[in-house]
Order: sequence, then structure tokens, then C-alpha cells
Amino acid sequence: MAEQRRFAASAPRPLPAAPATPPGLGEEAWIEVVQRMDDIYADLVRHQVDLEEKNSALEDAQRFIDSVLSSMSDVLVVTDVHGRIQRANKAMVDLLGRSEQQLLGTELTALFAPQAAHTVAEFRKHVRGGDILDCEIEILGAGGEAVPLAVNCSPRYDSEGMLSGMVVSGRPLGELRRAYRALQEAHRQLKTTQQQLLQSEKMASLGRLVAGVAHELNNPISFVFGNMHTLQRYGERLRDYLALVQSGAAPELIAQARQTHRIDRILDDLVPLIAGSLEGAERVSEIVQNLRRFATPQRQKQRDFDLCRVVESSLAWVSKTVRAQAQIELDLPPELMVRSSEGHVQQILINLLQNAFDAMESVDPPRLNLRVSAQDGWAHVQVRDHGPGIAEDNLLRVFDPFFTTKPVGKGTGLGLYISYGLATEQCAGSLTVRNHPEGGAEFTLELPLETAHG
Repeated sequence: MAEQRRFAASAPRPLPAAPATPPGLGEEAWIEVVQRMDDIYADLVRHQVDLEEKNSALEDAQRFIDSVLSSMSDVLVVTDVHGRIQRANKAMVDLLGRSEQQLLGTELTALFAPQAAHTVAEFRKHVRGGDILDCEIEILGAGGEAVPLAVNCSPRYDSEGMLSGMVVSGRPLGELRRAYRALQEAHRQLKTTQQQLLQSEKMASLGRLVAGVAHELNNPISFVFGNMHTLQRYGERLRDYLALVQSGAAPELIAQARQTHRIDRILDDLVPLIAGSLEGAERVSEIVQNLRRFATPQRQKQRDFDLCRVVESSLAWVSKTVRAQAQIELDLPPELMVRSSEGHVQQILINLLQNAFDAMESVDPPRLNLRVSAQDGWAHVQVRDHGPGIAEDNLLRVFDPFFTTKPVGKGTGLGLYISYGLATEQCAGSLTVRNHPEGGAEFTLELPLETAHG
């Protein structure tokens, strides 16, 4: 090669002086011969230069390929059609503890654990069919230990499109499994944090609803309490009357006592008193159960329930916390059964209603439109306030975590974010928002109507 380069770099040597014109050969013919020799020599020099340039490009390409193979973290070997190694990268050399020179010509099956021999032998069968094979097998490391690999085997073709071998690449699964465990841990922490945020927002909502819930509980408890006092007085009168009857008193005295203690009226009142007390107790139990479903952090079970009843109870709780008397327009069917998580639906509704009343702090009196309807297998709950509406730039951000337009200390920016997550993930529905054409913001909750009986 050095001689060739010196040849290419040297200046053309002068041609020897032309001899005397041979007998029978004219001067013009001799000049043509000399010109042909010059042309041949120029072509030879040009081809030599091209060869030098191609050789330089080939060396650059080889250095580039070597640098790429050396920098790969995945192991890689190239074999011929018979499975004999022709090339191995640095990652494979380091893993096996042998030099590339030692690996050249080695059968590919010799690198892997004995139990993987059959799988490796199948590589050639797959590449002959033009397939790309992915599998997990164990390779023998530098110390003879079995190292699990995620392996990819693909065919290699020459410049004429003929199968010339195969390329086997892989990544040690120890690294992948560590990354997977780290991903699992990050996912677990994310779920824990999300659950804590959800529970914190529930407690914050519950704190705002304490007054409304207390008012809701006060009515049935007061009713039951009053009935119990009445039943206590009635019991004393009945005890005195029965004691007189059991003593064998004269019929006139018994009749007089019956009239004095109003026994007949007591007997007429007993049934409605007991029924009313039971109704009040059931109402208390229902409110407590609603609170429990609302505040319980674990995943709620899907069940059939009346969406209209949940809307009314949520509105009753929230409206009691509003200072100004609100004008509420309800448009509800008598009943609308859905199958979903009642506790989660109630939390969504409470967040939407609370958000609507917060948006109308400057409106006197606050006005709220609440509509429940069903169409095409979906239940729709529309909550519209008559506040200033939402800025167009914020419409796409209202469901982002920690986004709020409220002053510091008056909002966490989590209520609508959590409501959106509950609607889409836990209730298999959707939650959207828009500015109503007639003013104010309108949130729409959609829930599937599918029930256990439908």
C-alpha cells in the first residue's frame, strides 16, 4: 500500500526520447502510439487516486462501526449461516470474559447454558425463513454462572440479497428486572400519594359539609327524641291503668281511669309514633351510610342505586353550608338507576356543587341549575352556576392538579382534579366543562346506565 501511495504521489516520469522512426512506420503513427501511452498512464493515475479515496472511506466506515459496537450496552454477536461467530462487540466480550479473537469461529451454542442448546439451535431455522425471533435464555458468564438474557435473533443478508448469517443481540435481564422493580416502586408510591391526596380532599370536603350534615341529622334525631319522650309518658299512663285492672278494681273505677289517662287516644297514637320513630332512625342510618361511603378510602364496589336520590342528598348537604339563600332549579326524573360506585359519585357531585357555590360568592342571591337526564345508555348530570364563568385560557386547565383561581388558603386545586379521576377511572364515565351561552360555567358528569338487571 505504501508503494502504491508513493506511486500516486510521485510526478509522472518523462517518457524516453522517441527512437528513430523505424523503417516502414510513419511519423504520424508513432505520435499516435505515444498519445495512447499518455492516456493509459493518466487513467492509471486516476484509478490509483480513486482507490486511495475508497480505501480511506472504508477505513473510516470500519472505525465508525467499531465505535458503535464498542459503545453498545447490549451484547451482540454476528455469525455465519452455520452459527459460527464472526464478530462480537465489547459488551459480549466483557460478559463472557474472553477476547473477540478467542470467540471467532466458536459455535454459538457453546456460549449458552446446556438447557438453552435446543433454543439456540432453532435460531438458524428461524432466520432461514426470514423470521425475527425474541426469547429469554441463559448465557454462561465469565465465571461460568448462568446470566438470563432477553435475546433477539434476526437474519443478515449480503449485497446480493443472499442469506449470509444472523445477528444475535440481547440485554441482561438483571438490568431490566432492576428497572422494572424501580418502576413498580415508583408506581406504588404514586398510587399511595394519589390515595393520600384523595383522602385529604375528602376530609377537606367533609369539613366543609359538617354544618350541612349536622342539620340533616338534627331533624330526624329531634323527631325521634320527641317521640321517645311522648312514648315514655304514654308508658307511665298505661302502667298505672294496667295496675288498676290487675288489682280487680270496680268497673266504674277502671272506666274512669281509662278516660282520665286517655287510654284510647294513646292506643291510637302508638302506631304512628313507632312508625315515625323508625322512619327517623332509618333516615339517620341512611345519612351515616352515605357519610361512610363518602369518606371510606378503599375502592368502592359497583352497585345499583338511584342517581336522583344521591343528587338530592348531595345538594342538601352542600346547600346548608351556603350563607346566602340560594335559588335552586331542579330538573330531575322521579328515578334514574345507574350501576356505579355510589360513594365516588357522591364525592364528585359534592365537589361540583361546592365549586359552583364558590364561583357565585359575588352573586346575590346565588342561582344554581341542576339537571339529570338519560340518553343513549348514559346518565347526564349537569351542574350550572350563574357566576362569571371560566376564562377561555383556563378551560383546559381546570382539571389539572393544584390548579385554582381561588385566593391562597381558600382552595387546594385538587377537588376538580380528583373528581375527573374518579369519573373516568372509578366510574367509567366522563366529566366535562364549558361556559354556558347564557352565562356561568356548566359541568357535565356522564355515567353508564348499565345495571345488574339491564
